[in-house]
Amino acid sequence: MSQHDQTVYVRHMLDAARKAVGYTLGKTKQDLLINELLSLAIVQLLQILGEAARRTSAEYRATTPQIPWRQIIGTRDRLAHGYDQVNYDTVWTILTDELPPLIAKLEQLVPPEAAP
Repeated sequence: MSQHDQTVYVRHMLDAARKAVGYTLGKTKQDLLINELLSLAIVQLLQILGEAARRTSAEYRATTPQIPWRQIIGTRDRLAHGYDQVNYDTVWTILTDELPPLIAKLEQLVPPEAAP
């Protein structure tokens, strides 16, 4: 798959990350804990983010070391396989501390004409 084709997955990652951050704007960790619909949406978006990352080629990931590929894919695996043991403190940290800078990095990988 060409590098151009890899941007499809990067766009999926960017979309999921933007939605997760957007859905939690003005919210607190407590909101995440008590709002089941919100928590389910966020966990699903983090899984989509990780699955899209996993679908990128190893070659593409090697050319974009600024993206924490292993951690993103690992988070997806932990959420999917440990669905009954989700640590919402960690999820909140991802939402507030890790996704905003990741979004900025992903935006640099998506050609302007392809940005959503």
